[in-house]
Amino acid sequence: MENLFFIQVGMGIDLHGQDITQAAIRAVRNAIHHNSMPGLRSVLPNNDLKNMKVHVKLAVPCDKEQLNIEKVIDILPYGQVTVEIIDGGMATTSGVILPDKQDKNDLMYVVIASVEVGC
Repeated sequence: MENLFFIQVGMGIDLHGQDITQAAIRAVRNAIHHNSMPGLRSVLPNNDLKNMKVHVKLAVPCDKEQLNIEKVIDILPYGQVTVEIIDGGMATTSGVILPDKQDKNDLMYVVIASVEVGC
């Protein structure tokens, strides 16, 4: 990314079901949910949101092979999106196993996302 305009950070948790993709999606949504970028289009090549570059870093504690990156990319409405997976986040006890929530154990997964936007 040649020009970096801003970085947003978020956290996502899957309390039950041990779904790392769900935690990652929530982390990215948390990072971008409270933002508006009204001036961004004016600095993009051809004033086109397709020329925006979005780089997502996901700090994932486990189950990296089960992370569905395409589902994470699908929640970002504009730009050329890339995703980088790094070690991090947390797997910690939820204190309870709920079979009706597809729990395999008592863990909740915490993913941290950093969303970089530029061109």
